[in-house]
Amino acid sequence: MNNFFLDFRDPLFSIIIFLALIFAITFLSYWWGRYKTKGNSKELDKFLQQFHALPTENELKILISSGELSQKSWLLLANSYTKSGDFEKAIEIYLEILRLPSRHNEKETMFLLGKVYFKAGFLERAKQIFLEILHTAPRTPQALHSLLLVYEYLRDYKSALKVLEPLDELNEAIQKDEIYLKNLALLHDSEKTQAEKTTEILALYKKHHQLKYMVFEYLFANDPALAWEHFDGSSGELLIDILWNLPPKALNLAIITKNDFLRELYTARGDVALSSSSTLFELDVLIKLQNTPLHANLSFEYSCSQCKQSYPFAFKRCSHCHAIDTQTVQWSIVKNYHTIFNEETDSFQ
Repeated sequence: MNNFFLDFRDPLFSIIIFLALIFAITFLSYWWGRYKTKGNSKELDKFLQQFHALPTENELKILISSGELSQKSWLLLANSYTKSGDFEKAIEIYLEILRLPSRHNEKETMFLLGKVYFKAGFLERAKQIFLEILHTAPRTPQALHSLLLVYEYLRDYKSALKVLEPLDELNEAIQKDEIYLKNLALLHDSEKTQAEKTTEILALYKKHHQLKYMVFEYLFANDPALAWEHFDGSSGELLIDILWNLPPKALNLAIITKNDFLRELYTARGDVALSSSSTLFELDVLIKLQNTPLHANLSFEYSCSQCKQSYPFAFKRCSHCHAIDTQTVQWSIVKNYHTIFNEETDSFQ
């Protein structure tokens, strides 16, 4: 018996018992955690199954009013639907939140609803939402900016220009928006002749020296002679796609001959032979290919210098971040399928 009690009190035995307890606690904690995680996953899956199909208005009302989820959680869910392009579900959630007796975050929820209406293309509904917000909170710059965009998309430029007045009072930068909207109003004014539009657009450009791409795109399309008359030699790379796509009859050889960039550009296109090389890689390659049977052309891509979003087409206002006059043009060499097709067609005649 004495030997037994001596062994029980042995320090090594105590260490073994201590390690065994640690192992038992760790083992139980691990499996308890697994059990809880599995249970939570089942509850989450059960909840998300309700949204595999859009609930009816009554079902959604019951779910939101039941308080199973906080209002913040519902707003996050609606935002995730908006980002995935499921605007219908997002709109239903925002509408049901606004029907709750609680008026907590009402203005913010209405603003989010207006943005979803705008993204979904329901411009009239978006307009009514933003006007309702401004009726109770007129000094809300976010709602004013959004209302301005709605009016622009509706081509109601007169109303859009009126929105700039309260924005100016709030010390918001409006000059570029004002010039941009005035140009759009002129371009879509059916009562003005083309000559009147050209004169007024050119007058705005001379006064402010902004929106150069927008102005010269219109001038080169409608009055190339006037466009060349006011062409700034340093704007070649900004307008390279417009200049590259001009028809040969619209070229001004007198101006082209005096400008290094234009000489290289139109030599690369094959209209003239005024340069043997270019500092721009793409133009230099095209110049070198002039006397070869290879057919190449320039392809253009457009990106916003503010949000870096890329587009295959030119734009005046970025459709992603809504910034004005932030377009940059990138160009690359591609095979000229149009020329190849014409040659193949001619070979059959």
